[in-house]
Amino acid sequence: MHPLIFTTLAGLSTGLGGLLAILYRPTRRLLAVSAGFAGGVMLAASLTDLVPGALRFYRGYLPPLGCGGAVVLLLAAGMLLAALLGHLLPEEAELADRMAGDAARTAALRTALFTGMALLLHNFPEGVLTYFAGTADPSLGLRTTLAIALHNIPEGLAVAVPFAFALRSRLGGALAALASGLAEPAGALLAMLFLRRWFTPGFLNGTVVLVAGVMLWVALAQLLPSAWACPHRKTGLRGIVAGVLVMLLGIAALP
Repeated sequence: MHPLIFTTLAGLSTGLGGLLAILYRPTRRLLAVSAGFAGGVMLAASLTDLVPGALRFYRGYLPPLGCGGAVVLLLAAGMLLAALLGHLLPEEAELADRMAGDAARTAALRTALFTGMALLLHNFPEGVLTYFAGTADPSLGLRTTLAIALHNIPEGLAVAVPFAFALRSRLGGALAALASGLAEPAGALLAMLFLRRWFTPGFLNGTVVLVAGVMLWVALAQLLPSAWACPHRKTGLRGIVAGVLVMLLGIAALP
């Protein structure tokens, strides 16, 4: 298969996660568990997959202290980027007008926008990596596609539930998850047409660490506080545990 097909299949699996959200009516309890789940997914993906992979790469070029310093600076830059992007999102007071003053739906919509933004940034370089893996070796591309598809399913679920709750539309939540997944083939297409010479291993690993910083900020500043809020604290905690464990399973399947 053409490498672009690999990345498209991997991205569509995020939409499959969104379809799972259609099966359940979005309630405040489900919102708490999905926020915890999304936070657990992002923490596990960042700290056990993205950052360790970049550390292994930079150790080949930098001394230990320089390697750690480079990764920490990139993580901090990613967190700062997420904080700045958060200021560009509508404030809760503005969103409340659109949600008829419903505080729960307003908070859910802002959480959904934050989560979707982080996953868009995450899926873009992931699509580039899948494309290059398929270009170098079709069998490696297929294995990479299957592994990424496995951990994209819970990501799609994490995006779909808060959107479905805020918009009162399960279909809207599923479409939001699908849109976040389409960043993968978009990244691959952009790399194929225009940016191939720019996507060196150093550039890609730096981008991955920046994205890890974005995901950590979104998890710590938005998702985990939402999951930990009363009255569904225990439910949110179960979601965090489930998100970490499911993402670790997906990471373990990576080739």
